[in-house]
Amino acid sequence: MDFIDTHQHLIYRDRVGYSWTKDQPALATGDFTQADYDRLTDGLGIAGKVFMEVGVDDADYQTEARFIAGLVGTHGLLGQIASIRPEIDEGFDAWLDACRDLHVVGFRRILHESPDGLSQTDTFRRNLRKIGAAGLPFDINVLARQLPVAEALVRACPDQTYVLDHCGVPDIAGDGYDGWAVGISAMARLPQVVVKLSGIAAYCATGTASVAVFAPYVNHLLATFGPDRMVWGSDWPVVNLGMPLADWIAASRALIGGLSRDEQFAISQGTARRVYGLG
Repeated sequence: MDFIDTHQHLIYRDRVGYSWTKDQPALATGDFTQADYDRLTDGLGIAGKVFMEVGVDDADYQTEARFIAGLVGTHGLLGQIASIRPEIDEGFDAWLDACRDLHVVGFRRILHESPDGLSQTDTFRRNLRKIGAAGLPFDINVLARQLPVAEALVRACPDQTYVLDHCGVPDIAGDGYDGWAVGISAMARLPQVVVKLSGIAAYCATGTASVAVFAPYVNHLLATFGPDRMVWGSDWPVVNLGMPLADWIAASRALIGGLSRDEQFAISQGTARRVYGLG
């Protein structure tokens, strides 16, 4: 069961700004590089990686993508999911076009820290459809309470593929299973949505992240989306807020270890290859 990591963050502070990390002591200083990731995952079955934009300072998101493009092809990096701003017309088409030469396999606009109305504007949705027309998926990152907002977005722009990041961000620490499960079931009824098994360790109460805690959430994803609509991601180094990277990889193996060989392959890399066009 070798994984393609569809959610690898990298932090190079001499290149771009990461103001959001200042409130996270585990992430506030130092770099998190490809070499660091390789050291932590040596022998743990990582078959390839896709860089996920890191929510850099607004002025730097294009600089980040151009820098990462130069890393693709090294250390098993297969491509990148770049940041984009569908809510703004100015420069949108030019950036979408420029990304054709930057090994971009998908786009993301972080929504869980944005007003709910951001993705509901005509401008946002018109530009989002351009991403779909280009044949690229859009990663959706929303809080569990915002799942209805995400559902509305998908219904308004149905002719493209979406990846719901971090299992829909359940509030595990706050025992928010019930409301999350309703929202997930609604998203799963939309066939163009794929869900990413990633990120949930960071949403557990400190010191409680474990297979037993994750299992009800992952089992609901398996029951609603199914393995053919699931991809895997590490969310490194943010995963460190809940558990070490190696522990998350081990937990992931345990959580899907009871599935058939084909189902395990779908989650670990098969669906990712299809959705992100990785070959």
